[in-house]
Amino acid sequence: MSIAVTGAAGQLGHLVIKNLKLKTSLANLLALVRNPEQTEVLGVTAKAIDYSKPATLDSALSGVETLLLISSSEIGQRAAQHANVIAAAKKAGVKRIVYTSVLHADTSVLSLAEEHRATEADLKSSGLSYTILRNGWYTENYTGSVGAALANGAFFGSAGDGRISSATREDLADAAVAVLTTDGHVNATYELAGDTAWTLAELAAEISKQTGKDIPYRNLSESDYAAALEGAGLPKGLAAAFASYDVSASQGALYGSERTLSELIGRPTTSLATSVERALKAL
Repeated sequence: MSIAVTGAAGQLGHLVIKNLKLKTSLANLLALVRNPEQTEVLGVTAKAIDYSKPATLDSALSGVETLLLISSSEIGQRAAQHANVIAAAKKAGVKRIVYTSVLHADTSVLSLAEEHRATEADLKSSGLSYTILRNGWYTENYTGSVGAALANGAFFGSAGDGRISSATREDLADAAVAVLTTDGHVNATYELAGDTAWTLAELAAEISKQTGKDIPYRNLSESDYAAALEGAGLPKGLAAAFASYDVSASQGALYGSERTLSELIGRPTTSLATSVERALKAL
């Protein structure tokens, strides 16, 4: 297998697999997932792995040339899990790892950036070729709340006037595919920000424009926003984490002026208006 993708059944991974199928032979692709039966719709060979169980990684990575390591979703365990994957890749003879990090990981004040910094350091010291994709915030992280905003009559958050240079998962999947299937990305680090930054007030205004309803943005304190998220059903720890990300956004953590992403994918990144339109259609 030339290219293997971890987390291939996830929201980003399945888009990567879908687009890779248009660029290379199915025989060159391997989906690495927790449950192989999840990948039936992907139409590619799948193997089960567990980031926390090195034995599953050793066998799964045999014969892989290039590995897309999509970061684990288990915050607090990711640095160790990623280190396991890197060690297994080196042992299996993988030639290059492409890793999904976070925008400006080296300087970001986001609480989740520390684990990405640790993985980037592990990659650079591994002796393997690498490409680091410092992905900007997913637009869907915010447009996923469009329905709640309509129900509540307002869009709530703690990001203040912070500008968010987000991109859709589709945009970032296209960038990963470009890096996986073209030359010239050895030991490169790419800051992948969306073309146009926006504030949560601008997001609320776009929702209002497209629905004909008055949906203002209501900025809350970090503690009040965390309490609101918890009241909406999020676990306490996750609610606190999301509120902290918003506060970090108010400090510029989700902003980037780079145009590397649109250059890689050969088109403008998806506009906020289009993302809101898609979110409304999905309701």
